[in-house]
Amino acid sequence: MGTDRFDVLREQVRGQVIEEGDAEYDAARRVFNGMIDRRPAAILRVSQVADVLAAVRFARGLGIDLAIRGGGHSAPGFGTLDDGLVVDFSALRGVRVDPATRTARAEAGATWADYNHATHAFGLASTGGIVGTTGVAGLTLGGGIGYLARKYGLACDNLISADVVLADGTFVTASEAQNVELFWALRGGGGNFGVVTSLEFRLHPVDMVYGGAVVFPASEGVRVGEFYREWLAEQPEEFGAFYAYHQGPPVPFVPEEWHGKPVTIIAGMWTGDLEAGEKRWQPVLKAAPVVGSMVGPMPYPALNVAFDALNAPGLQGYWKADFAKELSDDVLRVANEFGKLVPSVQTANHFYPIDGAVNRVAADATAFPYRNAKFAPVIAGQWENPADNAANIQWVRDYWAALHEYSEPGGYINFQDADDQSRIEVNYAANYARLAEVKAKYDPDNFFHVNQNIKPAVTPAPATTVVTPPEGTAAAPKPVPPEGAATA
Repeated sequence: MGTDRFDVLREQVRGQVIEEGDAEYDAARRVFNGMIDRRPAAILRVSQVADVLAAVRFARGLGIDLAIRGGGHSAPGFGTLDDGLVVDFSALRGVRVDPATRTARAEAGATWADYNHATHAFGLASTGGIVGTTGVAGLTLGGGIGYLARKYGLACDNLISADVVLADGTFVTASEAQNVELFWALRGGGGNFGVVTSLEFRLHPVDMVYGGAVVFPASEGVRVGEFYREWLAEQPEEFGAFYAYHQGPPVPFVPEEWHGKPVTIIAGMWTGDLEAGEKRWQPVLKAAPVVGSMVGPMPYPALNVAFDALNAPGLQGYWKADFAKELSDDVLRVANEFGKLVPSVQTANHFYPIDGAVNRVAADATAFPYRNAKFAPVIAGQWENPADNAANIQWVRDYWAALHEYSEPGGYINFQDADDQSRIEVNYAANYARLAEVKAKYDPDNFFHVNQNIKPAVTPAPATTVVTPPEGTAAAPKPVPPEGAATA
């Protein structure tokens, strides 16, 4: 159907341009968070990089806002907007693996399930997300925490290069050798600097793992948390596991009487010698009375999609996040107080470990600054019924407020919501000023602002001193140059 407003764009792209009134419009405008109900002027389903170049130039020329959608998981709904143009990468999900160099290149619409399926065929992997439907690009640009982080660092630590369409409609590659400052900023700075069209990663030998989850009553949460913090600290970096609160999921290894009841969980995997896996998991199974467990050998991609059923598209969602230097007694107390009240089976409260390899990267080596933290607490509130929105949002906010007292000032941007924009500077700590300078260089007009937004640095005008002439003279005042400046 469409209008003539976007006819010029249609002539310049091979992807589909969808407008209100088109049969696909309602489906095309949806994102994962069912709470987000925005109406773009148009959605462009990208077919190739040339479409992105055209879309950026077109949106700037028309003076409309642009949103970028990769996996679409953004809780604040940054993958869509009202009245502007959405660049949708859902049709570009290819992953090319080079086993000889142990590298992989992923298109911007690829999910971690896509990526892991491709790399696992060669017995390789790199740090990705906890949920398979999460987008590779979005997770990486925000840092990228996952099961392999203790051993191999964040997703952004494994990034080798990225192809980027800039705000002026030009195309560049960012790496350690090209556009170095841009490459630094992309590793944790989010979608502030351009449209990333593909990402190249370093891969590691990861094939079969010994993983799964052990479920305990939430009443044992403090005891389990105390065990977890001591046990994990003693484990080699080959063990990646998080501590969590959920409602008992409706899965075969959890007894039916525990479905929907608050539980605490230790989930993760051992990536070392497979034969040692069972022994490595034994202490976890003895940490407290067990409701149910499922641990054993499995392909790494199987663990990556284990939580996907609880993260179906269309759920209502509201998220919060922090960083913590330790799982102190106070943190565990607050977690148990709110974890026993977890409001839905889809809600996830996880404490992700970010020690080991993550801590060995300098705080200023990438845009991701909290390299001295040991854990990333995230509260991902998700539920089915919009009637529960007010109560569940309040639970997330109250929990975060209580936990924040014992946390670092900043938090993990991939799990922050739209009302966290006021935290943007503390999220990047000492790296914020440099990020603002990079923003000013690559996007001085803040064209890319539908995100956890970093404002471009403003260069102050040179200071001047006005000299007032003696009373009664007609001489005009003139600026006095700064001390040491050359004069004519």
